[in-house]
Amino acid sequence: MTDLETRVAPPHAPLLRRAVPALLGYAAVRALGLAALVAWSAARGKSAYSLLTARWDSLWYTRVAELGYGYEVRLPNGDVHSNLAFFPLLPWLERLLHSVTPLSYADAGFVVSLLASLAAAAGIYAVAERVYGSRTGICAVLLWAVLPVGIVQSMAYSESLFTALAAWSLYAVLTGRWVSAGALAALAGLTRPVGAAVVAAVWTAGVISFGRERGAKHTPGALPPPYAPRWRRALGMLLAPLGAAGYVLWVGHRTGKGPLGYLDVQAGWRNGFDGGYAFARFVADKFTSFPSALAGLGLITGVALLIWLYVTGVRGRQPVELLVYTGVVLALALCASSYFGSKPRLLMPAFPVLLPLARALARPRTRRSALVTAALAVGAAAYGAFWLNGSGPP
Repeated sequence: MTDLETRVAPPHAPLLRRAVPALLGYAAVRALGLAALVAWSAARGKSAYSLLTARWDSLWYTRVAELGYGYEVRLPNGDVHSNLAFFPLLPWLERLLHSVTPLSYADAGFVVSLLASLAAAAGIYAVAERVYGSRTGICAVLLWAVLPVGIVQSMAYSESLFTALAAWSLYAVLTGRWVSAGALAALAGLTRPVGAAVVAAVWTAGVISFGRERGAKHTPGALPPPYAPRWRRALGMLLAPLGAAGYVLWVGHRTGKGPLGYLDVQAGWRNGFDGGYAFARFVADKFTSFPSALAGLGLITGVALLIWLYVTGVRGRQPVELLVYTGVVLALALCASSYFGSKPRLLMPAFPVLLPLARALARPRTRRSALVTAALAVGAAAYGAFWLNGSGPP
């Protein structure tokens, strides 16, 4: 167990009851964002609901839910966009909800996203409260809600579902519930490719626990930490990669290209991992003219802020599980070779990076924190409405 796990004594009230203020604040921020989107879309003669459920990736997910896998689009340049690139948990849930209710597949995706966003908010609160206390937990949830691209949390996308599963898996690790952690990590791995980050966190925590336990046994007079039984830790670690590995192997079998078949599917979307080279070139190209140079400076500032927050978390001795998870999410998002406009939403699951800011926001008086949060919420609502009525998330 990490040092920070024992800093905050768990309160006696049930966790979900303690999370109510955070969930109410989160719901208020999301309601403001949706109201702004409705008003902005109406002024432009567009349907806000269609923007949330029937564009971009939402269409791919609903098509998988309705027709299954096998659909692809061949572009004039020869690229092949296959729906095998989209992991199956969200469309499975859409199909399930559609089968038991009168909801369409798109409606089901919207409902799943709304419920998952609340579950994600509760999970973020649980993790932050466990490490830093209740005030920081509430602030962490509100900061996640007021992200500039927070409107994605209300779209029929998989970000909210993945963040919910990741947050609760991390909380399960922090509290020694290894089987639950592994099962949730497996489900996260069925949701997005970045499920590898949750698996890495579970495995890292497990390996450290076994190492410390063995070290204590070989140290005279030392007592091992109060870990869960070995078989539970081992089972949790065994379960964790099954979701992602199972889907990737199935895609390889379906495409006839073996274990690396999923990489070929992603290559058809011109998506891959190049260590950040393509993104660096994308940023550098912004400095070819004055107006775009401002965007380039903004991108550099944003990346620098993420790195600074991550380093602050390291210096603040965040639990290693959170650091590993966040590091992998940041690396996969920033070092992908395509779809640069989607990077902000790909970074959304990296909620532990917000914890240093949440701690700072929790220090002032409640009134001052509320004013800062309200201002951020208004700005995020306006930006989200503008963004979805413009280029939107690819």
